[in-house]
Amino acid sequence: MLTYRALFASPEFRALWTAGALTTAASTTASLALATLVYRSTGSALLTAVAMFGPSTAQALGATTLMAAADASPPRRTLVLVAAVSTAALALQTLPGLDTTARLLLVVGVAYVTSVGSGARWGLLGEIVPAAAYPLARSTMNVAVGAFQVVGFAAGGVLLTALSTAQVFALAAAVSAAALPVLRFGLAERPPRRTARAGLAGTVRGNRLLLSRRDTRVLLVALCVPNGLVVGCEALFVPYAGERAGWLLVAGAVGMMAGDLVVGRFLGPAARRRSNTPLRLLLAAPFLAFALGPGVPLAALLVGVATVGYAAGLAQQEWLVALTPEELRGQVLGVESAARMTGQGVFAALAGALADVVPVGAAMALLAAGSLAVSLALVPGLRRAADRAAAPVH
Repeated sequence: MLTYRALFASPEFRALWTAGALTTAASTTASLALATLVYRSTGSALLTAVAMFGPSTAQALGATTLMAAADASPPRRTLVLVAAVSTAALALQTLPGLDTTARLLLVVGVAYVTSVGSGARWGLLGEIVPAAAYPLARSTMNVAVGAFQVVGFAAGGVLLTALSTAQVFALAAAVSAAALPVLRFGLAERPPRRTARAGLAGTVRGNRLLLSRRDTRVLLVALCVPNGLVVGCEALFVPYAGERAGWLLVAGAVGMMAGDLVVGRFLGPAARRRSNTPLRLLLAAPFLAFALGPGVPLAALLVGVATVGYAAGLAQQEWLVALTPEELRGQVLGVESAARMTGQGVFAALAGALADVVPVGAAMALLAAGSLAVSLALVPGLRRAADRAAAPVH
């Protein structure tokens, strides 16, 4: 059985994992600071949700215009550039007198650039580790995200009680900057996976291939819509719990991390397939209880249990890789990541709008019911995609 020790024996995997951990901690700390700042100044659930998740919709623009760069540019150079832009944007958030519009424009710009970085990262991961190790490697990267979301949200919650938002943004920028030398000196430069120019035409061709195949379309919907509706629930944590929202965010990160650890490390391909539907239903079902208005301790428990279900995405991403030509892997995985993040932003905005007209707990329950309905409707298509992935035809 593949082990974590074998994965971390690779210096390049260690560098990619460490850089991901640092950027996750920085971005989550900054997003909590921004959401708290917006909610304090406006009192609007919609604007708070948009501030925290809405800018990720810009990743759709990156996926449709520039994603070919994920395969047509040297991956280390791309990742270093993306990290530098993200760090600069966090530093700009510290400027005094910056209004909400300017802050949102900054994070929108970063989200556009990050969409290409996601494609480069996941494509490079497929080169660093053998194909058989990809699910474990992907889950290990996801664990880094979960663990350092905990760190970021917990640190952000504590720091916001003692420091100004500008100071919190400055600390986040410093953490983000630490990822730059890790990427620059920890990764070997590789040639692009394909020689096509990194532009609109190449991006459109790759996206057309992805969307023209029924199985990859189903996988894309499964990775974006049910999860996005649940992220809409998470976007309402600040309106639901106020200053104690950090407990719900931490619980969500812990649940996601636990799910990825178990599914990625201990389940083989057949077990990942069998558990896929139950995990997708688990992701949404506990949020139905928010219609009853549970207190923060019980709410945190429900969130922690539910977010274990995010691990269903590991099998779906594994099938997507198996159905993707190698020369387009970075673009396809980047499009998947961008579409997923865009869905999160769209559903977060929908959640905020809904919570401005109905009770927050009821809005969360409605979003969860929608996620359950979509997951059930996708069962036949996902079974077909899993069968095709077992013997891919490119």
